[in-house]
Amino acid sequence: MVNVALIVAAGRGYRLGGALPKQYLPLGGRPILRHTIDALAAHKDIHAIQVLTHPDDVPLYEAAVAGAEKLQQVRFGGAQRQDSVRLGLEAIAGLKPANVLIHDAVRPFISMPVISAVLEALARSPAALAGVPLADTLKRVADGQVTGTVDRAGLWRAQTPQGFRYADILKAHRHAVQTAPETEFTDDAMIAEYAGLRVEMVMGSEDNFKITTAADLARAEFLLKL
Repeated sequence: MVNVALIVAAGRGYRLGGALPKQYLPLGGRPILRHTIDALAAHKDIHAIQVLTHPDDVPLYEAAVAGAEKLQQVRFGGAQRQDSVRLGLEAIAGLKPANVLIHDAVRPFISMPVISAVLEALARSPAALAGVPLADTLKRVADGQVTGTVDRAGLWRAQTPQGFRYADILKAHRHAVQTAPETEFTDDAMIAEYAGLRVEMVMGSEDNFKITTAADLARAEFLLKL
C-alpha cells in the first residue's frame, strides 16, 4: 500500500517574507519548506512526497530540497490552491497510491503521532483531517459591535495533513471543478464533504500551526530550539 504526501508550496505569500515566498523563508538556517518535507519523510508509512511549487520558484525549490528523501520530480501548481492540489493528484497517478496526505508547506511542526492518526483513520473512512477543538469564546461582530456569542460546542480548527483515499479525493476534485467552478473551497476536506464523503476528525496539535505572520515565525524559531 503506497501512501503519498502532497505538499502545496505554490503560493505567492510575499507579505511575510518580503522578496521571498514565505515557504522559502529561513527557519533555523533552513527554508520552512525543507523542515516540512523532512518531517513527512521521517514517517515510515509515507513512501513518496510530491511538492507543488511555482515556476518562478524553481531555483529556490532546488536549493531547499537538495539531499531530501522520498521526493518525486517537482510539479507546478495552478492559479489557486485547489488547482494546485488537483494537478498534484493527477501527477501522482503513476505511483498508484492508496492514500494521499495533503499538507501545507508552512506547517513544519507536524508530528509523527498526528500523521499516524490520519493514516489510521483512512482504514475506517475515505477522508480524515487533523484539528483541535476551539477553546476560546466566539463572538459575532458587526461594525465593531458584538452582536452575539457563538456556541463553540463541536467546533474545531482544521489543520493539515488532510488524508484521503486517493481514488476518492481525485474523483471529488474533478467533480468540484466540473460542477461548482465558482465555489471557493477553502480546504480539501470541504471538497470531500461536497462530494458526499464521510470525513473523520482526529486530534491534531497546537504546535502544528501555520506560519503566516512574523509572530508565527518567531514562535517557530523558539520551538525549534526546544
